[in-house]
Amino acid sequence: MTNQITDTSHLFHLLRLTFTQGLGPVLISRLLLRTGSAEAALALSPSQLQTIEGIGPAKAASISLSMAASVQPARAELELAHRLGVQIIPLGDARYPPLLAQVPSPPPLIYVKGTLDHAGLDRFPAAIVGSRDCTHYGLEQARRFAGSLASAGVTIVSGGARGIDSAAHTGALNSGGRTIAVLGCGLASVYPPDNRELFDRIAAAGALVSELPLSTAPAPENFPARNRIISGLSLGVLVVEAGLKSGALITAQIATEDHGREVLAIPGRVDSPASRGTLDLLRSGGAAMAIDPADVIASLESPARHLTTGTHADRFTPLPPADGLFNEPAPDPPARIAASSRQMAVLAALDEVATIEQLCARTGLTASELRSDLTLLEIQGRVRRSGSRFCRT
Repeated sequence: MTNQITDTSHLFHLLRLTFTQGLGPVLISRLLLRTGSAEAALALSPSQLQTIEGIGPAKAASISLSMAASVQPARAELELAHRLGVQIIPLGDARYPPLLAQVPSPPPLIYVKGTLDHAGLDRFPAAIVGSRDCTHYGLEQARRFAGSLASAGVTIVSGGARGIDSAAHTGALNSGGRTIAVLGCGLASVYPPDNRELFDRIAAAGALVSELPLSTAPAPENFPARNRIISGLSLGVLVVEAGLKSGALITAQIATEDHGREVLAIPGRVDSPASRGTLDLLRSGGAAMAIDPADVIASLESPARHLTTGTHADRFTPLPPADGLFNEPAPDPPARIAASSRQMAVLAALDEVATIEQLCARTGLTASELRSDLTLLEIQGRVRRSGSRFCRT
């Protein structure tokens, strides 16, 4: 693949930085910006480390010692990844998701079990999040929205947790669609353990993703950082059901304030504690209301167009290329996503210009189903809209 990093030494040096105590995505980004490569960053002396913002004398000495001790853990990590069938994808690699690369301080590398296809099947990702402690209504809506969106060609991104997350992944899988689970532990762990079978299905029809070393156990402090990756991977975030202290509200806040993403929420019962956070989000204007999957697709249309033309989120600047990794020619434009059987039926019905009502009569589909499919087909360049009428391009 064009621009794919094949230099394993670069990955090894980057792994060493991630295994260095005291370094996280922000400081690693600063080191790479200063030195131009992971290898050069590892060669900095304690006095040179002190010149990096956020590193004082004591921390510089500690980081230097930890850098020296990082060789064996990095080697062991590469061996374990090979045994588990896990890819380790560094920032700057063509396989690294471009939306995630555009956020502030993106993960220096991500671990992936399964496949990411940002140039094809995963071109239109959307997050669906909500509480673990949810109601039957919340589970039902998560499955409904995820299934409809996945059927329309949207990749469903969520956190792999119990409750709304699991329902969203399941809805996407049951519709034959794609889904990505971002975990708050290393990919050698299974958390929650009762989701083992679900995770196997996700890896086979999408991907499990983490920024954490493979053997990292789940811990409360991992999940806020996990939430920023869920948002970063997605064009927008849909909050299904969230109480006042739900982590889904953190994801929504990150999406809006840090990543400039679209945020939507499904209204719930006004007397349900499980919907209190979602309703507050809607009341404050922090999210647009979604009562139908077509609302989500319509909201994502503009950012999807920007993504396909390379102008999405241009206020964020990714790290400059390190080690000469971007010296090759630009990749070819991504191929079109294959239309679903329902979308093919819509295209067949557009042998002449038609309105939504006319298409309903020709296809037997509901107006809601047609709005979803027509918006996706517009984004893909297969359909053009003129007022209330549609035609094939």
